[in-house]
Amino acid sequence: MSSVPRPVPPSLNNWNAEFLDEQYRQYQQDPGSVPADMRAFFQGFDLANAGELNLSPGAGQSEARGAAPPSRENAPAGPVQITPGAGRPAGRASHFQAVVDDFIGAYRDHGHLAAKIDPFDRERERPRSLTLEYHELGAGDLDRMVDAEALGLHGELTLREVITRLESIYCSTIGAELMHIQDEEQRAWLLERFERTGGRLELTRPQRAHILEQLVQSELFEKFLGKRYPGEKRFSLEGAEALIPLLNHMLESASDTGVEEVVLGMAHRGRLNVLNNIIGKTNEQIFTEFEELWTDDVDSSGDVKYHRGYSGTRLFPNGKMVHLAMASNPSHLEAVNGVVEGRCRAKQRLRADFKRERVIPVLMHGDAAVVGQGVVAEVLNMSQLEGYTTGGTIHVVVNNHIGFTTLPEDGRSSRYCTDIGKAIDAPIFHVNGDDPEACVAVAQFAVEFRQKFKRDVFIDLQCFRRYGHNEQDEVSFTQPKMVKMIKSKPSVLKTYTERLLGENVIQEADVQAIRHRIDEALEQAQAAARKTPDDPTIDPGSARWDGQQHAYSHEPVDTSVSMEMLREVCAGLGRTPEGFNVNPKLKSLLKNRSELTETGRISYADAETLAYGTLLVEGTALRLSGQDCRRGTFSHRHAVLRDIETAETFTPLNNIREMGILGTDTPPGSVGPDGKPRQAKFCVYDSPLSEASVLAFDYGYSLSDPNMLVLWEAQFGDFVNGAQAIIDQFLASAEAKWERWSGLTMLLPHGYEGAGPEHSSCRIERFLELCGQENLQVVYPTDAAQTFHMLRRQIKRSFRKPLIVATPKSLLRVETSDISELVNGRFREMIDDPMFERDGADRSKVKKVALVCGKLYFQLDERRRELGLEDVAIVRIEQLYPFHHEMLAGILRGYPVGAELVYAQEEPRNAAGYLFVSDHIQTDLGLARPRYIGRPTAASPATGSKKQHKKEQEQLITDVIGPKPDAGADKPKNTHASAHA
Repeated sequence: MSSVPRPVPPSLNNWNAEFLDEQYRQYQQDPGSVPADMRAFFQGFDLANAGELNLSPGAGQSEARGAAPPSRENAPAGPVQITPGAGRPAGRASHFQAVVDDFIGAYRDHGHLAAKIDPFDRERERPRSLTLEYHELGAGDLDRMVDAEALGLHGELTLREVITRLESIYCSTIGAELMHIQDEEQRAWLLERFERTGGRLELTRPQRAHILEQLVQSELFEKFLGKRYPGEKRFSLEGAEALIPLLNHMLESASDTGVEEVVLGMAHRGRLNVLNNIIGKTNEQIFTEFEELWTDDVDSSGDVKYHRGYSGTRLFPNGKMVHLAMASNPSHLEAVNGVVEGRCRAKQRLRADFKRERVIPVLMHGDAAVVGQGVVAEVLNMSQLEGYTTGGTIHVVVNNHIGFTTLPEDGRSSRYCTDIGKAIDAPIFHVNGDDPEACVAVAQFAVEFRQKFKRDVFIDLQCFRRYGHNEQDEVSFTQPKMVKMIKSKPSVLKTYTERLLGENVIQEADVQAIRHRIDEALEQAQAAARKTPDDPTIDPGSARWDGQQHAYSHEPVDTSVSMEMLREVCAGLGRTPEGFNVNPKLKSLLKNRSELTETGRISYADAETLAYGTLLVEGTALRLSGQDCRRGTFSHRHAVLRDIETAETFTPLNNIREMGILGTDTPPGSVGPDGKPRQAKFCVYDSPLSEASVLAFDYGYSLSDPNMLVLWEAQFGDFVNGAQAIIDQFLASAEAKWERWSGLTMLLPHGYEGAGPEHSSCRIERFLELCGQENLQVVYPTDAAQTFHMLRRQIKRSFRKPLIVATPKSLLRVETSDISELVNGRFREMIDDPMFERDGADRSKVKKVALVCGKLYFQLDERRRELGLEDVAIVRIEQLYPFHHEMLAGILRGYPVGAELVYAQEEPRNAAGYLFVSDHIQTDLGLARPRYIGRPTAASPATGSKKQHKKEQEQLITDVIGPKPDAGADKPKNTHASAHA
């Protein structure tokens, strides 16, 4: 026998002699006390000891083993524990049967390695475990009878028949990887489902003809575009046309299981084909784009046609209607994954689909991107998390065996690009794209598994790319051998047509009729588009977004609340259930929150919680997601309390009033038994330690529901750049590119407090560089009341724009406002100096007006009070963008013309708001640039030395206001950049 180790089931990998001895003693006393796989192993061992395995080695068998104690070395290789029919009566077992079971297990483990999944039919090295010799079998054993129960069949078969069936199931055009799945129920179900059907579906003649028609549609669509628009990039699907029948069957099968909506995401390869033949974007709309006959809105820059999304409702042959939504995606291939998941999760909530079976996500990947881009692993990691699961995603990898010009051997270390799916125990089906019926079969298996177990599943569609990365690319420069194979390779349409003709499923006349009908439709659509262009976009203000406006406005909106509502919310914040053991360190916090309306002074932490509570009482649901956000990075929020004895959770914000439940007769806003409208739900989740995927998820969530306040919080604002691609490609530009609106709020802790270069700055300047066409709101609120009104304003206005908030750290629990400001006030984009707003204040004395943002205001004001100065005014810029220049102009007109205008900031000169604001002051107000006071231009955001930080901060305050009263007559030397810019 070969010295190559036999495959060992996962459950046997850690067995050692001592463990086996102990388990064997338990088994002898009570067979039912050990796991099924262990029991089956010991049954075989006992039978061997009893002499029932005494077979002649002349038939290709080894001598029966003696009565040695059980060990890993004589443990049966093969997945006995999940074999349908395992645990057969002991009297029917034999050594030959055990070896055959081992052989069956080898096919389940390694059959995919010998499967004919390569569309070029290149020879693959066959695993030795799939040979007779490996199992000490010979040709003389092929006609011996074995129990077929291990394959889920009744009666007996010859070994030859068993191998033929195994070859058909596991080594044909589908390669199934199932044995890595640790959950026994899932593994057993997959094996039974796959083996019972032989890895195939019984398709009717009309079904097969329908597959052919979809292939004709897919191929002729691409050929038409290539012929009529030869110089245009289209990233064709040619070589992977089987994706169309695969997706079509997947969606129809999903509708059979009750699916009502599918959210899809994919990169640009084959996107136009999928939009046309799956989603329902018409030929006329696509030709309008190719002809460039449609002009986007004046405020929209638009995007190339193979990045755009689309949505529509399809009626399937089974009579079921399914809404399909394809998310827009940039060239950052996998960036859309989290967006799709978040959008799907929101749609599940809106449909009250809490079982997550009526709205499902489908993600299509490229082979290079799925393994090469880290956001894929991030999103997979979220798949079973409470705050992010969508009940399982169906992944389809369009595997062209190349990434731009990079071959697999240069692009990954794993055997398959889909090996990443094993991290979450996802079943993986590799399928030959030249076999459309196999593609349809795996689509069916994937849907059934996802719907039953609510987990991810992968389909690896093995195909090829007929042209280069785009149609003008020359592949022979880098892949000359592949080019030769592709040129001689007939299309899947040709081979499948020949197959159906040969099996007399269709006639040649039928094929020609289909082709003629589709060709005519394409010709007519192009002519129609040239005559009357067809709008290729979806109205962003439709459906749930009806009533939302496109344009930004500085028009104030009422965000005030009654004192009665505040009292109700505060009372709820202080309540806990009877018997709930509050952490002693939090008792005073809860008491203080309950008494806020009496004590009167509030902090940022108080204001944030009160904003959430009042919105919930008014019926507005909230989602807050991010690292550590239940407690808050700086322990300020404590939105979720944990019983100090039992660790059970309680969320005060969800217990202000009786909760309304979506999808029931008592939704939020309906009147409860106390006569008050029921409150909405506060959904708050600690996220995994990821920025890109989680921000993408929450952005996607915000796309589906404009009436829910969706917030994402960074652990520190500095870490937000881990999601820079999501910010650049989606938040900042999606409205201009794709006319997609979002009201996502980003909370980014920011402030210079000596914590070093990685815990000081949320890089406000980067957001400001992205600002244009009123696409973002960038806010740096200084006090509690501003925070309260800012958060409520985000949901109260008649338009939605992403809101970027630089949130405080050291000021989180400092009382900065009076609670009466929540009843009477509103958000102010600019705040004049309170010292000069009070009656009798003499503005004529002012010699310097300092523009500032954030907590620096309080430090400057404190120094000014210490020095008793009345000649320096401090004006706060609360909203950096959209810049309210009219409001600032009105404030500045209140000060003497000769007063010096300066801009002071904690951040380096090349960071934060100085350059941005000074440019607006020049262009919008027609004034000279304000003099800069602050840290000089720097490559790093902040110093790592606390001592140096304090020195720099003191110099900044001194340069704006003056030295400390006890600093002596000698003013510190100015080390800051304070010359005119």
